Amino acid sequence: MAAKHGSLSINSENIFPIIKKWLYSDHDIFVREMVSNGCDAITKLKKLEVMGEYTFPDDYKAKIQVIVNPEEKTLKFIDNGIGMTADEVEEYITQIAFSGATEFLEKYKDKTTDDQMIGHFGLGFYSAFMVADEVHIDTLSYKEGSSPVHWSCDGGTEYDIQDGNKNTVGTEITLFLNEESLEFSNEYRMREVLEKYCSFMPVEIYLSNANAAQEYETIDESELRDDDVVVEHIHEDAKTEEKENENGEKEIVEVSPAKEKVKINKRPVSINDTHPLWTKHPNECTDEEYRNFYRKVFLDYKEPLFWIHLNMDYPFNLKGILYFPKINTEYDSIEGTIKLYNNQVFIADNIKEVIPEFLMLLKGVIDCPDLPLNVSRSALQNDGFVQKISEYITKKVADKLIGMCKTDRESYEKYWDDISPFIKFGCIKDQKFSEKMMDYILFKNLDDKYLTLKDCIEENKKENADSEPQNDAEQTSEETAEEAKTEETSDEKKEPEKTIIHYVTDPVQQSQYINLFKEQGMDAVILRHNIDTAFISHLEQLNQEIRFQRIDADVTDSLKEEGEADEELTKSLTDLFRKTLNKEKLEVKVEKLKNENLSAMITLSEESRRMQEMMKMYNMYGMDPNMFGGNETLVLNANHPLVQYVVEHQKSKKVPVICEQLYDLAMLSHKQLSPEEMTRFVNRSNEIMLMLTK
Repeated sequence: MAAKHGSLSINSENIFPIIKKWLYSDHDIFVREMVSNGCDAITKLKKLEVMGEYTFPDDYKAKIQVIVNPEEKTLKFIDNGIGMTADEVEEYITQIAFSGATEFLEKYKDKTTDDQMIGHFGLGFYSAFMVADEVHIDTLSYKEGSSPVHWSCDGGTEYDIQDGNKNTVGTEITLFLNEESLEFSNEYRMREVLEKYCSFMPVEIYLSNANAAQEYETIDESELRDDDVVVEHIHEDAKTEEKENENGEKEIVEVSPAKEKVKINKRPVSINDTHPLWTKHPNECTDEEYRNFYRKVFLDYKEPLFWIHLNMDYPFNLKGILYFPKINTEYDSIEGTIKLYNNQVFIADNIKEVIPEFLMLLKGVIDCPDLPLNVSRSALQNDGFVQKISEYITKKVADKLIGMCKTDRESYEKYWDDISPFIKFGCIKDQKFSEKMMDYILFKNLDDKYLTLKDCIEENKKENADSEPQNDAEQTSEETAEEAKTEETSDEKKEPEKTIIHYVTDPVQQSQYINLFKEQGMDAVILRHNIDTAFISHLEQLNQEIRFQRIDADVTDSLKEEGEADEELTKSLTDLFRKTLNKEKLEVKVEKLKNENLSAMITLSEESRRMQEMMKMYNMYGMDPNMFGGNETLVLNANHPLVQYVVEHQKSKKVPVICEQLYDLAMLSHKQLSPEEMTRFVNRSNEIMLMLTK
């Protein structure tokens, strides 16, 4: 084959169906595109007026009208913006992907730097054909001497353009809806879509039904405006009542004066807020305004804990408000809502490129005109700039939390239980956030006091120092030196001893263990959230000198008397309990506990527990947890009378019942019994009480 050079050919008959059907993921998004085009047209006209190239009429009021007509199955979008000439219609409408906004900004780039244009790609108009069989445009340019233009297209690649009859500057777009899209001619459905995409667009938007009967309202004549349509003047006579005066005589008293009122056509009400709260400076906003905005946008009538107002002009333009809602569910089921806007135009919820994953637990709005959007303006292009925005948002959140902890510790502690899942999740997911927040992570201890990680370590060292016996006063300096030398040599061979931080996951369930700790002057922190398992592992990776251990993971030396239980006794009781309970792999330990009132307890190694919790988290219920590190250990207190009785009367008929009861009592302080186990425990308890009656 001979070498050949050519150019790619794009056929409009092939590309047009793609634009109509697959450019946008949601068909209702055409409303956003139509209204956005109207906003841009008005913005252009305002810029021309500022530059002295156009003068507004005395009664000019920028607005966009959306008119539904269910009878005629049409939908109109009317703006009083810049309008178009016949040549501009051919240039901007008939040339697919040619943006009038981009050309306008390029033309006037030396005269204005305020880029508030919404459209940039020149494709938004064609979204109308996703819902319409036919589209008409009636427009009149602002340019002096311009003629009105009528343009029409039936959804194919051909169009008609001719003289129109529009007599006011601006553009009117009429959509003749297809049968599958008639819902958009319903006023309530259209209001829903407008509120979704256009609630904060910079131009007032008015929705009406072409066939609705005229509505009226009555106001005081003093409130009458120039643009009101007066239907009737109404005189209300003064109202009087017969009352008794101080002398006991009755007289007629005027209760309300005469009023002059007017009946007018009901004033249209804009469906959007053109100056949303995030566009204002934080100093201009009150707490009540922040709360009202939160309720309005997120329909959440629970008050947010607090909020962060983002206001940045350099190196990129970004404004927004992030709210910290009250979190009362598990972190993996929490879903916040971060609404992303571009020049007050709604783009999408929870765009992960801009919003870090852990911030998805929050609710808020972010408006960034500099976002690199794709052609449908529903998603972002991959861009390093987006990463910078994400990092900035993370930094602002961290700075807010750190500032609160430093300057208002009382409020920080008050909010901590609610915001801790989000902060811990952020530390796990984002290294920079973790580094900034590490000194401001709080842990609640058994006395409901909040401690930092540093505080926990210091408290632990203090406890250990208090529990260590003092050196014998008679010990010689030579002996001390020799011991120090020996310890130094030994330390070289083994890993440095870690600081153990004990924790509790359920203060009620683990109350027995808590009481043991308190008796010995020991402390623990409360970690009851699902995310805490992953979080403490995260902390241990960052700080190799600490280790978290649940309060029932082992019997610490502080809880035991000096000396070890007899090995033969341990073996004997192990055999007895295994046989009685029919648990051949049951681990049994015999310890001399300082608390003589405690008969037995259950311990489970920290490694085994974390593995079991991980299996639950990932729904690995079909796997045997024992394959990852052993089962629970039954610890018997050699100082308790019941245990001593079992030791001395192993052949007694009562011993099996006592063994079963001791095991279940210990297990109840460790975790919930299964329904079958609980039934047996209750029945056995009744039997024991009956024995007492005999």
